[in-house]
Amino acid sequence: MNSGTFTLQPHIRRLWQADQPSLVDHFQRLDTASRRLRFGGLVSDAFVKDYAEHVLSLDAVAFGAFPDGKLRGVAELRFLLKVWPWSAEVALLVEPSWQDEGIGDALLNRLISAAQNRGIKKVHMQCLRENMRMQSLAKKHDAVLDFDIGEVEATLDPPWPTPMSVYAELFG
Repeated sequence: MNSGTFTLQPHIRRLWQADQPSLVDHFQRLDTASRRLRFGGLVSDAFVKDYAEHVLSLDAVAFGAFPDGKLRGVAELRFLLKVWPWSAEVALLVEPSWQDEGIGDALLNRLISAAQNRGIKKVHMQCLRENMRMQSLAKKHDAVLDFDIGEVEATLDPPWPTPMSVYAELFG
């Protein structure tokens, strides 16, 4: 359980194949409401397990937040390289008991840096219309929000890479 608001950035790092068991555990700990908000609908335990086993792929970069030494938040940047200019999709999730602690913001910052450093010009985030946390997070990062019947798409425009953005990604 969390111990209050962070005064320091939570420990965030890139996830690797060795983190696979932690990823599966993280996604399986999610309650029904969190799963619905993350995946846009009700999903089974088998779906969540299969998804978690495939998060780490060649067309993605994933970061994890470890505020208490255990994986509590995951952020994914999936490349859409068949689209020009290069684009990516972002998905992130923080376990309910760790929300409102700055973890989602820190994870999104890392994803934006990763997109910036890879020359990604458009970053897209989709969420259900009732997911106010994601919408607030997107607005905080100057995203343009497009509202549809049941969902919202946020679009961010990362700046060009800089030596500082590369350093920030490499060393957090």
